[in-house]
Amino acid sequence: QVQLVESGGGLVQAGGSLRLSCAASGRTFSVYGMGWFRQAPGKEREFVAAITWSGGWTTYTDSVKGRFTISRDNAKNTVYLQMNSLKPEDTAVYYCAASQQYIGSNYRRYDYWGQGTQVTVSS
Repeated sequence: QVQLVESGGGLVQAGGSLRLSCAASGRTFSVYGMGWFRQAPGKEREFVAAITWSGGWTTYTDSVKGRFTISRDNAKNTVYLQMNSLKPEDTAVYYCAASQQYIGSNYRRYDYWGQGTQVTVSS
């Protein structure tokens, strides 16, 4: 089992920045990919970004390219999502996820999930 705990969400004005953290514990040696997803009220869960646990290969959804950066600190077993130039449409609950064999945008392929952290961007 892998446990994931997100933190860093909050309320920010449009154009502002936030950094989300996802601390992993448990069988982290079994993790291959880590992803960030988000879900706004009444909408489906949406892929944001992903990174390989060891190699640092990254991928992003088009709407956040150039504004968000995913990174990891293996010594701390933590993955980050730096979000800059935030827009009201970025408002959602952000979830961290871990996969033992996959990295990509399909949320069904992820094995473990955190509880989520709320990000609200005001206009």
